[in-house]
Amino acid sequence: MSRARWATRELGPPLAGVAGLIVVWAVVAALTTSRALPSPLDVWNALRHGVADGTISRAAGKTLIRLAFSFGVSILVGTALGAGLALNEFARRSIRPLVVALQIAPSIALLPLAIVWFGFTERSVVFVAIAGAFPSVTLATVASFRQVPPLLIRAGRTLGAHGWDLYRSVIFPAALPGYMGGLQQAWGFAWKALLAGELIVGTARATGLGQILARSQQDVPALLAALAVVVVIGVAVDYLVFGQLDRKIRGRRGLLLET
Repeated sequence: MSRARWATRELGPPLAGVAGLIVVWAVVAALTTSRALPSPLDVWNALRHGVADGTISRAAGKTLIRLAFSFGVSILVGTALGAGLALNEFARRSIRPLVVALQIAPSIALLPLAIVWFGFTERSVVFVAIAGAFPSVTLATVASFRQVPPLLIRAGRTLGAHGWDLYRSVIFPAALPGYMGGLQQAWGFAWKALLAGELIVGTARATGLGQILARSQQDVPALLAALAVVVVIGVAVDYLVFGQLDRKIRGRRGLLLET
């Protein structure tokens, strides 16, 4: 498939949806005199101004750095804990309900506790993001490991794979699709928790996209411009990172239907 055809098939429908939304938005904004709904052009001008003076660029950079650190820690902690729970039934039955409870609880509800421990600092924001993401990684690791067909494990042992070799060559590859689904879910939780934490913890050292949203309540075009950046980053990470990883995994398993 040519690159042009691939781009048309993959990007055409989303761009058409965005274009339709902008048209509807422009029509509604033109029919109302409320300042609560600026036109797309006003938001575009606010976005250009924020990028030109560096406000949005610096805030987005700091937020992405916090996200990378928080998500990285969540992957390490969640994968290690999940693998341990998958291998030990007593630990799984004892600890898994606590992890489920932490996943169910809104991560932003932990922010007051984080503020008590760390104060109104960047560490509180990062703590909330980690707490919001690692339970999904843990539960996905447990589930994906336990869903590996026993027949594959027996076949691996018959072929001489034992110990680490068994995990490296059989269990890990078989568990990868479910594990990647957990990472995608965890990324969404981390992104939302991080922005909520930034929105509330408004300190000079914790400047980010969340702080821009908090400070722009009286400037609706700037508020919508910052929100658009948040959405674009979220969609880009989901598509360019997790979407492409999912495509590669399915391609290696012969699950892609090229047309």
